[in-house]
Amino acid sequence: MSTTYELSHLRVLEAESIHIIREVAAEFERPVLLFSGGKDSIVMLRLAEKAFWPARIPFPVMHIDTGHNFDEVIEFRDRRVGELGVKLLVASVQESIDQGRVTEETGIRATRNRLQTTTLLDGIEQHRFDAAFGGARRDEEKARAKERVYSYRDDFGQWDPKNQRPELWSLYNGRHHQGEHFRIFPLSNWTELDIWQYIGEEGVDIPSIYYAHEREVFERDGMLLAVSDLLPLQEGEETFIETVRYRTVGDITVTGAVRSSAATVEAVIEEVAATRVTERGATRADDRVTEAAMEDRKKEGYF
Repeated sequence: MSTTYELSHLRVLEAESIHIIREVAAEFERPVLLFSGGKDSIVMLRLAEKAFWPARIPFPVMHIDTGHNFDEVIEFRDRRVGELGVKLLVASVQESIDQGRVTEETGIRATRNRLQTTTLLDGIEQHRFDAAFGGARRDEEKARAKERVYSYRDDFGQWDPKNQRPELWSLYNGRHHQGEHFRIFPLSNWTELDIWQYIGEEGVDIPSIYYAHEREVFERDGMLLAVSDLLPLQEGEETFIETVRYRTVGDITVTGAVRSSAATVEAVIEEVAATRVTERGATRADDRVTEAAMEDRKKEGYF
């Protein structure tokens, strides 16, 4: 009988991501993993765990905290970090506001999403990080499709899509001067479906809001938003109970839910396989501001 050593699609992606994580740990002096408690950063943390097992993950994780989070996600963040015994750094947008570093937006569509950029850059500078792992994927949004795996950022933390380095044959150039840094995207070649299939295959625990549940919501701009003190109802808006789940998790003021009965990993995989709209395109209000909203934010130093 012949023996085959071919890896499955998911194992090829896993091997590539682990290779990237190990390369960064060897090449950079002070890396950090950006961890929000969302599904992509959870998978990235799982890959980092596997990359160095049985040793501990040799770098801290940092959450850019808007203060407008889902309770389930913050609870999961703290529990998961505690299980792994890694150091958690929390960079607070509220502190940035209090210090006068940023000004809080006002109005019906006010959000702290864009304010995260200053808090993120301040955190990177404060701790002198020279590489920051992010969970972005190229299939999420057209600006993210332009990203390299090693995404160079200048000494102002800004991204220029025309000033990125070639990555032929998976060779990564991390050379940088003091004050510059790289955003590292180990999940670049993954899709939303890959993420969910990996969660299912590995038995990865994720926050409960990713599965179907009943929640009080209201409709605004074609999205189902969670009822919250942070989102005052406008004239004509009414709340109702709906069975929903979240495809992506971010600031509660800009993240919409989708109607769904998918309460298990298998059901979610079937649902994602059939959809033709990306999770950010369907449920993130911050990406609808302009046609190039994400790219504009990234040029300023956003994730």
